[in-house]
Amino acid sequence: MKAEKVTVLFVTIVLLATVVSGPTPARAETTIKLATLVPDGSVWDRALKEMGAEWRQITDGEVVLRIYPGGVAGDDSDIVRKMRIGQLQAGALTVAGLSEIEPAFNALAIPLFFDSYDELFFVIDRLEPVLTEKLEAKGFRLLNWGHGGWAHFFSKRSIEDIEDLRAQKIFTWAGDQRMVEWWKNRGFQPVPLAMTDIMTGLQTGMIDALPTTPLAALSLQWFRQTPYMHALGLAPVVGATIVSSRVWDRLPEGQRAALLEASRAAGKRLEAEVPDQDARAIEEMKSRGLTVTGAGEEEKWREEGRTFAESMRGKMVPQEIFDLVLAARTEFRESGKQP
Repeated sequence: MKAEKVTVLFVTIVLLATVVSGPTPARAETTIKLATLVPDGSVWDRALKEMGAEWRQITDGEVVLRIYPGGVAGDDSDIVRKMRIGQLQAGALTVAGLSEIEPAFNALAIPLFFDSYDELFFVIDRLEPVLTEKLEAKGFRLLNWGHGGWAHFFSKRSIEDIEDLRAQKIFTWAGDQRMVEWWKNRGFQPVPLAMTDIMTGLQTGMIDALPTTPLAALSLQWFRQTPYMHALGLAPVVGATIVSSRVWDRLPEGQRAALLEASRAAGKRLEAEVPDQDARAIEEMKSRGLTVTGAGEEEKWREEGRTFAESMRGKMVPQEIFDLVLAARTEFRESGKQP
């Protein structure tokens, strides 16, 4: 009987100790859902996954980056909308998506405005503080820049001059009516589509041409429907990875600096790798039947580009941002760094 009383007393003490001390608190895990149009398994997707792995290591598993590639969460417009309502917390966006948040990003997509990557990177360095401030005012943080390569016109029929381009139906981003009107006012035939509908548009004849990078044309197999590529680079394809400030600001301050550093490192890897991969993509597509056309008439294209740029100032691109970018480009060219 005494043994039974001792046992009951021991069990009671253990239960009381458990109630008082409670279980060991589980670590709070923050899951950041990031969506993007970049294809699964592509160089851009790998960079994002490497960044996510570094985030997990830095935070000892407390911050998990869950990536939704390939447009499974929708086009850039859908990603921005879902970030605003909290369904997503981050996005790796093109200028088309970034400009829905802040039109100043359109300055990085002016046709025939930049002549080289060095010039582009110089201008971005000058512009980044302003864009960062504008993004933060709208509830987002800039994590890194993404580089997709240099866009060229890919088309079903050969493009030698401006009039050849005007005769074809050109893909433009759906949801950006100002850009559609801008193309129309210049005498072109824009067809607004979601990026995820480009292949269908090419196959059904809804579009005949699209501006895209060689690496994207190869990765997404668009070149099979557009066997001609114009030799003159249209514009660099610039993007950025951004995150909602609501989520970012809740992370421990000490972690944020290390996470940002890892993010910037991922952007630098793309900056170094993509140009070379673009060149190799062109050679690969040429071996499969791609024809590069339109090496002549460059000055006429440049003149059209200057006219386009002037028409964008104060309309597609805020006037003060356009002037800032133009001043930075002029500074670069006058510095003697231009190749």
